[in-house]
Amino acid sequence: MKYNFLGNTNIKVSLICLGTMTWGEQNTQDEGFQQMDFAFEEGVNFFDTAELYSVPPRKQTWGSTEKIIGNWLQTKKNREKVIIATKVVGRSGMKWFRNKETRLNKEQINEAINGSLKRLKTDYIDLYQLHWPDRKSNFFGKLGYKYEEENDFIEIKTQLEVLDENVKKGKIRCIGLSNETPWGLMKFLSVSEKYNLPRVVSVQNPYSLLNRSYEVGMAEISIREKCGLLAYSPLAFGMLTGKYDNGAKPDGARLTLYADMYTRYTKPKGLKYSEKFNSLASQNGLSPTEMALGFVNSQRFVTSNIIGATNIQQLKINIDSYKTVLSKDVVEEIERIHEENPYPCP
Repeated sequence: MKYNFLGNTNIKVSLICLGTMTWGEQNTQDEGFQQMDFAFEEGVNFFDTAELYSVPPRKQTWGSTEKIIGNWLQTKKNREKVIIATKVVGRSGMKWFRNKETRLNKEQINEAINGSLKRLKTDYIDLYQLHWPDRKSNFFGKLGYKYEEENDFIEIKTQLEVLDENVKKGKIRCIGLSNETPWGLMKFLSVSEKYNLPRVVSVQNPYSLLNRSYEVGMAEISIREKCGLLAYSPLAFGMLTGKYDNGAKPDGARLTLYADMYTRYTKPKGLKYSEKFNSLASQNGLSPTEMALGFVNSQRFVTSNIIGATNIQQLKINIDSYKTVLSKDVVEEIERIHEENPYPCP
């Protein structure tokens, strides 16, 4: 396994990060245990979760993934050997979390941290992330920014101050952002520097062959500010595995079970370009999964690639992608297809 430092810290995380958001919905606790056992044995030391998970978000299942990880940590007694990342939900109308609109204010961040610690059965979180911004912005499938009048988003300084309090208490080691924009990332960095508050060490945003929007604005910041990308959806919800090609709908697959809920990668452009990339992989003796993950792994601005699986066979293929080196010809052809339509699935 390959490892990278998490931002400007001395924390080393595996290039492959184990995503966990299906545990408690598509996967049972036993299956989650099997995945963690296998991944850990293969050198993966980085697990990502969130208070929101499992998905799709529901009142009945929120927090279930953290509980599964907590039970595993309690059983294995290897807490110091694993880097745990989790997240607090951003602004939303999902009132089942706090019995009110969720906001990134002091009260709710503190409540969320304490809840995650309890479910994870640990006394510290290695990386604590803001799942999405409190302000209105272009995230979750929105490429262009359209200003919307607002005057009540929680100030970034306020968010950093409560996170700082929890760092000083030893509850969290470092902080990260998720679903963030260039303005948001730079604002967090500048405020932390000005007021000597915790510095963001990572950004968890979508990145794949079907969505390379991170390269515009965010990638340079990641490299120059040592604030790397934790790439999520590197297989575009499975579209870049080939299993949905030609209109296939595999039993038990996420886009079969929740087709109406998750349409980010299944619109006409997503279908067209996923098949183009998948065909390119096959023509060059690669599996679509191998090529798609190999591409993400090769980017200098990527700290870790968050993979997810519903079975051990998928998990093994995903983890083994850290060994993949794409040829010059394959990379050139990827760029040619990219130039046809740079952002088919933002």
